[in-house]
Amino acid sequence: MTASARTRELVEIAAAAADGKGAEDLVAFDVSEPLPLVDAFLLATGNSERNVAAIADAVEEAMLEQGVKRLRREGKNEARWILIDFGDLVVHVFHEQERVFYGLERLWKDCPVLPTGVTAGLPADAPE
Repeated sequence: MTASARTRELVEIAAAAADGKGAEDLVAFDVSEPLPLVDAFLLATGNSERNVAAIADAVEEAMLEQGVKRLRREGKNEARWILIDFGDLVVHVFHEQERVFYGLERLWKDCPVLPTGVTAGLPADAPE
């Protein structure tokens, strides 16, 4: 089983929203094989608690514009690792230190990487 086309589209929408708020190190994984209830994880990094919260808010707003409501949001008060569950897509927004400490990339390294639509080092609207 692989992530649905709609989930892939939502990954790109969420990544663009995160990128618009300065998120770094965006990476998405197709976790549909090991996790039966989730298709994809999107990981993003913010450089401060305020930035982490802004990224999470932007992602949530972009998803709501697509008619996708969050099912759960955890970590908002501390803004060190905010998890937003949209059902088929779960977005993890980390502070730099938590991203390194928890190392979710190591945990999901065997899962296929999904395109985010965001080119590293370039603004989201820059030509490739």
